[in-house]
Amino acid sequence: MQSLFQILMLILDVLWFLIIAHVIMSWLIQFQVLNLRQPLVAQIWDGLNRLLEPIYSRIRRILPQMSGLDLAPLVALIGVYAIRIILANNAGFFFG
Repeated sequence: MQSLFQILMLILDVLWFLIIAHVIMSWLIQFQVLNLRQPLVAQIWDGLNRLLEPIYSRIRRILPQMSGLDLAPLVALIGVYAIRIILANNAGFFFG
């Protein structure tokens, strides 16, 4: 069961990295450091959006409108971190 715990933690680590990459990339696109007309940038951006939009859309349904400020990535990061803490502190209970 230890391997299942490690796999779940790895998945949460990858999700954390993808959310951070998506946030940084959105800033770089917004400040015109990256251009979506470049094929590689557009493909990476599209892939990150396809992976993360199902998570963000569920969070956005719960959050109030913030007049252009999107807090869904922040809430997702907090959620991932909270799940990591719960799994780490209760690993013996869940997987032992």
